[in-house]
Amino acid sequence: MKQIDTEIIIDAPSSKIWEVLMDFNRYAEWNPFIRSIRGPREVGKHLQTEMHTLKGKVMRFEPIVLKCAENDEFRWRGKLGIRGIFDGEHYFALEELGPLQTRFIHGEFFSGLLVGIMGNTLKDTEKSFKLMNEALKLECEKN
Repeated sequence: MKQIDTEIIIDAPSSKIWEVLMDFNRYAEWNPFIRSIRGPREVGKHLQTEMHTLKGKVMRFEPIVLKCAENDEFRWRGKLGIRGIFDGEHYFALEELGPLQTRFIHGEFFSGLLVGIMGNTLKDTEKSFKLMNEALKLECEKN
């Protein structure tokens, strides 16, 4: 198993960040990594996601929602092809540091047969997470 764990401090309340994260219709306007999410934000339901890699590759997944706790955490589990080959549990967590400051934690646990040979892909994925974090910060700190 491998894990990517990134974080950024955003000068906005967790409710504002949650609002931006849950507004799937606007992802293409601000998010350089996850360009599209469609589907219900309900545990046990599937989403349709479209992610763009740093090398311009488009990846589509249909993960299942594991957790959707308002102003706290949104988590899903997806797979590449057949389960057990290359699986990921993606998460966004919000930790309120004060009334106008929040730590945004963005990460993923990877498991499966191919994880060991996906080193460069995972490095690029971590860079993509950080780009999204920066874009989310800009979007949430707008006046």
